[in-house]
Amino acid sequence: MSELLDEFFAGLEEAAAGRLPAPPRGTIQFTFVGTDTHPATWFVRLESGRVVVARTGADADCVVEMRPETFERLLAGADNVVSMLFRGVVSVEGDLSLFLIFRRLLPIEADSANPEPVTDVSRTAERFRTDIHESASIFYGNLFMISDRHGDIAPEPTPLGLFFFDTRFLSTWRLTVDGERLAVLSIDDISSAEAKFALVPGQPTHYVNATTSVLRHRWVAQTFEEELTLFNFAPEPLCYTVRLDVGADFAEVQEIRDGYQRDRQVSTTIDERSLRLHYRRETLHRETVISASEPADIDGSGLTFTVTVAPHGTWSTRLRVLTLVRDLRRRDLRERLESSTGRSRAEASREVEQTIAGMPRLRSDHEPLSIAYDRSVRDLAALTYQGLNFRERLPATGLPWSMTLLARESLISCLQVLPFLPQRALSTLRILALSQGVRVDPFRGEQPGRIVQESRYGESAAFNDAPDSAAFSAVDTTPLFVVLLDEYERWTGDDTLVRTYEFQARAALAWIDEYAGRAGDGYVWSTCRQTRTGPANETWRSSVHGICFSDGRLATFPQAICETQGYVYDAKRRAARLARSFWGDPGYADQLEREAAALRERFDRDFWLPDRGRYALALQSDRTPVDGLASNLGHLLWSGIVAPERAGSVVRHLTGPALWSGWGVRTLASTEFQFNPLGHHTGAIWPADNSLIAWGLRRYGFKQEAARIASALLEAGQHFQGRLPALFAGYDRARTRVPVPHRFTDSPYAPSAGATLLLLRTLLGLEPYENHLGIDAGVPEELGQIELLDIRGRWGYADALGRGRPISDRPPS
Repeated sequence: MSELLDEFFAGLEEAAAGRLPAPPRGTIQFTFVGTDTHPATWFVRLESGRVVVARTGADADCVVEMRPETFERLLAGADNVVSMLFRGVVSVEGDLSLFLIFRRLLPIEADSANPEPVTDVSRTAERFRTDIHESASIFYGNLFMISDRHGDIAPEPTPLGLFFFDTRFLSTWRLTVDGERLAVLSIDDISSAEAKFALVPGQPTHYVNATTSVLRHRWVAQTFEEELTLFNFAPEPLCYTVRLDVGADFAEVQEIRDGYQRDRQVSTTIDERSLRLHYRRETLHRETVISASEPADIDGSGLTFTVTVAPHGTWSTRLRVLTLVRDLRRRDLRERLESSTGRSRAEASREVEQTIAGMPRLRSDHEPLSIAYDRSVRDLAALTYQGLNFRERLPATGLPWSMTLLARESLISCLQVLPFLPQRALSTLRILALSQGVRVDPFRGEQPGRIVQESRYGESAAFNDAPDSAAFSAVDTTPLFVVLLDEYERWTGDDTLVRTYEFQARAALAWIDEYAGRAGDGYVWSTCRQTRTGPANETWRSSVHGICFSDGRLATFPQAICETQGYVYDAKRRAARLARSFWGDPGYADQLEREAAALRERFDRDFWLPDRGRYALALQSDRTPVDGLASNLGHLLWSGIVAPERAGSVVRHLTGPALWSGWGVRTLASTEFQFNPLGHHTGAIWPADNSLIAWGLRRYGFKQEAARIASALLEAGQHFQGRLPALFAGYDRARTRVPVPHRFTDSPYAPSAGATLLLLRTLLGLEPYENHLGIDAGVPEELGQIELLDIRGRWGYADALGRGRPISDRPPS
């Protein structure tokens, strides 16, 4: 076998000192297969932050199998654990989290970029013909189906399909009866994971005389299933030809979203009861398996049923679609992992209902609030997915582009919903602690202590063509991780968790000081990240024009963006509390408080624009303040970095006509050269952004302004059936009279669902204080009375009441 492997494992016990958190405990068995007669095996025991290595053992908690040269690439930093799993070059059985913890013992230097990435990517010739908000969707975890209103997926430029782990496993799913497409009569959205379509052949104008109708009943759980039922209401038997066209392009979600495409060679195999569609690239193997409960003529592009239906009779078949991701042994990747317990449709529905049942109950005189609350809690309960091998379900961000872990969005949504859904924060903190940066890998932006931003599972991630399997492409996730850890304890009293993650929290704070700064100036700087659509910074305003001067010039890189400094200020103050109260380190607490105070003073000096009466959006590379007027000002209020005497002036800008649209605060003011009401970060309205602004306004005592944002977003939500999308256009309300949606935004979107709950918290003034819940309601008169019952926390359960009444301004203290 390999001398390099022998040397690594021989020195592992000594090299592990100080590199591991105390939990978890468990044994990993590494089995290296090759040309030798007997595989080489090592057992690595992780316990109390120490490592014990042996050549023999039994009852391993995690069994890792690969070729020696594969592990050598991992040691050399030329590969990534998650990429290896999805490329099919490693097999893992048991508790995968132990293998992720083991990453901390790898050599620190890395460069995991594919030296020969796929480059045959071209711009799609035409944009989508189908508006995603005019489609029909069902989802369970990150398995989801989006079709047109007929239930079909056509083989044309479209965002529709059956998706799993960031890959489209069905790009064609089209039903005809006797060669005719079907017209929709009704759609019944039973739940987020289940829907029914009532259809008739031919044009909808003819359905009154139809003697044939079709019901498509579909659902997702571990698989996608659809039951087709054909009704013959004629007085004689009829013969039908039912055809289902099927195809798969195995495109990645990001390709479809960004308007790019790659040609993939898809092969088919046919057996007696199923059609199998395959895509292979070296060791990667994706497979779609379509089967039916009734006999069919199967060809390479679909299934044909020839049936005779008795008078007033029915015929039905159940279609089942498997989405398979093959591993080293050509098994589905999930078969050997502890998380891969199958869930039936009933079990999937029961999970969502149990989650909803544990949330506080709302009684409200304001129907739009009640509708928005019900829709939001249901979306949040459903927006989770089973990761590869984690003990709990992980937070998904949004349908269709973000049905995976996006750390910033997950951290924000967890902060929004802590009074309602604390377990979302628990699972988020766990996965982010597991995937925390441990190497210096410029390809991924990974650095020790840094918190990942994006985890994708598609082909580009598997082959390291792009860093998506673990992209450390954000500077704000790391301080937000610390902020959430503290806020979680303040609500739940779970001191065990903050002690468990002390190691990771200290590493995150060390990253801020050691890697994120520049020339010792004490700021966190965002670097330039090149994407297919252009350069982008590493904050939530990540589009090309996101950070700009008032006159339209773009800021040069690197950029010290204002709200990131606020997040760091908040993180250090919160970590000081944790260090003093739970980590037994008052000296460290004092140090963090001094650093936070110095940052606030320095920030006020360098970012304040006295001639504008507000803070700069950022500092560009030469430290020139970027004077664009943007919604980021509200995040500064939320973080608490704003000097009290500056707050009133900041609020006047946020609520002035340039930023305030009537539906919410725009991302960029209408007075700026780059303003575009349709621009994601140059004029659109993000409900999540606005909810944080409202929270910040309450922090500084501006109840009336916070209530104004809440009321406006609730009114906007009525035009989206209570489900606020990720963003909508920033046109002036007096001009459009209704909010203007974007065509291709995520909906549902976890931070927008969370926005409703954070706005409710803001209206009621809910704040945890030691072992009781503080309530300071500021409900505007038009919302009437609001009661929130059974709010869980360290106090047990509490109720909150707010009565609508005129709200007077209270200046900040």
